[in-house]
Amino acid sequence: MEERKITLADGEETLEFYVLEQTRLNGRDYLLVTDTEGGEEGECYLLRDMSGDSEADALYEFVEDEKELGGLMDIFSELLGDEDIELQR
Repeated sequence: MEERKITLADGEETLEFYVLEQTRLNGRDYLLVTDTEGGEEGECYLLRDMSGDSEADALYEFVEDEKELGGLMDIFSELLGDEDIELQR
């Protein structure tokens, strides 16, 4: 799998993540990201793109709603299929 790295900036703080998978649901883009590169164990996070269609930069926020997280985890587990990645809640 080709890894893509994104950087989130919030004022002075920056966070770097590696994109594992992405999907579009109900008109919103979602990313499954991790904080470690390659096959290393790490934490996974779900990000929702809140930017408008005309905005040049994406505006991501962490998905925190338990019901939304559960549904997205099921979708991403299916999308990852044969990848050697195990998602846990």
